[in-house]
Amino acid sequence: MKTSQSGLIRLIAVFKLLKATLLIVVGVGMLKLIHNDVATVLNHWVAMLGLDPGNRYVDHALRKAAHISPNRIKDLGLGSFVYAALFLTEGIGLWLLKRWAEWFTVVITGSLIPLEVWEVHHHPTTVKILVLMINIAVVGYLLYRIRKESSDMHKRG
Repeated sequence: MKTSQSGLIRLIAVFKLLKATLLIVVGVGMLKLIHNDVATVLNHWVAMLGLDPGNRYVDHALRKAAHISPNRIKDLGLGSFVYAALFLTEGIGLWLLKRWAEWFTVVITGSLIPLEVWEVHHHPTTVKILVLMINIAVVGYLLYRIRKESSDMHKRG
């Protein structure tokens, strides 16, 4: 594998590992909220981050979060860990330049793209659009690599 190709694969791996790290942090945070008053904890974080609690978006998020049940919080936390495990598997496999990781990433990332499109359509944000574009580029690039490698093997064989 050429150095530029392995560099791009490793860049994708870093992206996957960053997403896994973020989801682990979210999962731990959600599980810590289970036995606490969500509204109090969130108000504390809003103050620490210097956000305006009177801002309509912050206020809306605080009101919505205050009504999340402990079971829903637990489900969201555990779901974060499941997705983190998938991203860790992708990231580590890609970092090690394993062919199975390229296929795994195409399948997992490709299967999530329709959900991301739906989410961007209904609740567009710059971050969601950027992540969607990166994921489409990742799947496209990996499919190109897999196809090219397969074609090269057929020519040699």
